[in-house]
Amino acid sequence: MENTDKLTQEKKGISLKDKAMDIFSRYSMVIILVVLLIAFQVMTDGIFWRPLNITNLVLQNSHILVLAAGMLLVVLLGHVDLSVGSVMAFVGAIAGMLMVNNGLSPWLAVPLCLVIGALIGAWQGFWVAYVGIPAFIVTLAGLLMFRGLTQVVLGGQSLAPFPSAFQKISTGYLPDFIGGDHLHLLTMVLGIAIAAVLVIGQWRTRERRKKNLFEVESMNAFLFKAIFTGIVVIGVTYIFAAYQGYPVILIILGVIVAAYGFLTNKTVAGRQIYATGGNRKAAELSGIKTKKITFWVFVNMGAMAALAGLILAARLNAATPQAGTSMELDAMAAVYFGGASTSGGIGTIMGAIVGGLVMGVLNNGMSILGVGVDWQQAIKGLILLLAVVLDIYNKKKKIS
Repeated sequence: MENTDKLTQEKKGISLKDKAMDIFSRYSMVIILVVLLIAFQVMTDGIFWRPLNITNLVLQNSHILVLAAGMLLVVLLGHVDLSVGSVMAFVGAIAGMLMVNNGLSPWLAVPLCLVIGALIGAWQGFWVAYVGIPAFIVTLAGLLMFRGLTQVVLGGQSLAPFPSAFQKISTGYLPDFIGGDHLHLLTMVLGIAIAAVLVIGQWRTRERRKKNLFEVESMNAFLFKAIFTGIVVIGVTYIFAAYQGYPVILIILGVIVAAYGFLTNKTVAGRQIYATGGNRKAAELSGIKTKKITFWVFVNMGAMAALAGLILAARLNAATPQAGTSMELDAMAAVYFGGASTSGGIGTIMGAIVGGLVMGVLNNGMSILGVGVDWQQAIKGLILLLAVVLDIYNKKKKIS
């Protein structure tokens, strides 16, 4: 009887340990992000969470988050795109030439620049998908080529200023139609609505899984997750509302995250991307047109790099030859740190966004603390290495 009790206790202990490890492996990036937010708030004597700083954090890292969203699909296929920083600079230079030099309306220039970015992605996607040249080589060539073309377009000089309507892409805020004295009321209303939609979505997902006889979390666990989601969304919304409300770029990011979440989780194309990255040969044998998938993923990456270039140009209010330098490394770091696998087939849009936020929080927090740029780069490089090591460790653990 005593032996039976001991075995039962050991099993409980093992199961609790396994559950804790499972929770950490699933939400490790969120846990790390929360720890960093609390740590920097303490170390900066309350400066970090001030509404102005949180708003600046979003504005300063918005182009990296856009790049990370596009890079996620590339990484899911087991590829990388080293050219995105140069494409950002080139598209920003084209935007400057169109709007600053030729006075073209932003309403025409922005779509045209996005099309140019998509065409660049199609050019690179053709060589990767249909000719079979490794993406590393193709995009490395793109990195050099488009950086050089940026110098040609700009002639080594910066172009400024952009029209005020264009600048609002990166520096504008949601107008407050309701009107509040010290709080942006429209932002608060939207925040509460978003929190409600997210919680209802979680409930529907749980009920659907339960109906299909899949394992679901306990009601207590679900309530904790729902309450946590509501508190986080409304709390962050309050911080923005205390300054000038939601930035326009945050709305754009929200649309991108929703679109990519729908693509990767709810569509046939999304499942085909995961299948192609997981096992290309098996995907081809099952009838998936892997070359077509690869081509369109690079078209998407080109368009997202163009959007990121426009966002950066709008924030700087200038098209510069140095724009986008090393942005490809930040985008890849965000995706890998967010849980994507280096071999493809594993990764989520929320993971990529959280990974990008972790990198942004580190940059912002270390800057407030006075840490030099040299040390910031060294720490980011170490974090990228640790993310890959964690990925390999998790894979070996699952196999064993």
